[in-house]
Amino acid sequence: MTPPRPLLGVVHLPALPSARAHRSMAHVLERALHDARAYAEGGCDGLVVENFGDAPFHKGTHDDPVPPDVTAALAVVADRVVVATGLPVAINCLRNDGLAALGVAAAVGARWVRVNVLAGAYVTDQGLIEGEAARLFAYRRRLASDVAVLADFLVKHASPLAPMDVAAAAKDLAERSGAGGLVLSGARTGEPVDVALLDSVRAAVGEFPIWLGSGLAVDNAALLWPRCDGAIVGTACKRGGRVGEPVDVDRVRALRAACPATARRARGG
Repeated sequence: MTPPRPLLGVVHLPALPSARAHRSMAHVLERALHDARAYAEGGCDGLVVENFGDAPFHKGTHDDPVPPDVTAALAVVADRVVVATGLPVAINCLRNDGLAALGVAAAVGARWVRVNVLAGAYVTDQGLIEGEAARLFAYRRRLASDVAVLADFLVKHASPLAPMDVAAAAKDLAERSGAGGLVLSGARTGEPVDVALLDSVRAAVGEFPIWLGSGLAVDNAALLWPRCDGAIVGTACKRGGRVGEPVDVDRVRALRAACPATARRARGG
């Protein structure tokens, strides 16, 4: 059974077949299984399988979906890591292909999908990305799936198209998008969320689940872990704290020790 506040380790996949830096699926699987087993041995509660190495990314929208090999590869890898570790998985199909992620989740029995832009419009290095929440949840109904959708709020590597009232926008995403939880991150991969922003969003959405999407580490866990309902970790668990390196099981153990599963979430930050 997944604990009330899961700690999920990200399996950052190397480039998949259609990406410019692809080597082989054997290489993708070798790296994925190594990292998944290290997260499991270190005490993580689940895994996030993500096509991190596919940059530059397709938008993942109706007009620019990911290529079919990405969906297929995510499903193959997710199935293999579940068999190898027994841990539940989440799917994140970058840059923003929530439908592909849902399709993979249905095929492999994933528990969560992460969608970077579920609602609103953001300016990204892929251009303008608009949320497609209605289309995504219509597809989830067709799949007869109850997979939880984790929606980024002020997603990293992006800026909202228009100025926003943070509290109102967070409440809208929590109440109007269909999301099962909000994900807050720093501005870039591996950077922690601003605590003032986290506390502002918590005040706006109350008990609605808030996940940390980047930057949780041993040195800030005492500050951030009590404020969240779950966390997605990657960079801090890699050798030397570098995102491109393999997962280091000792770093996973240290982070797990700093984020005890039994710790209660602070109310009101």
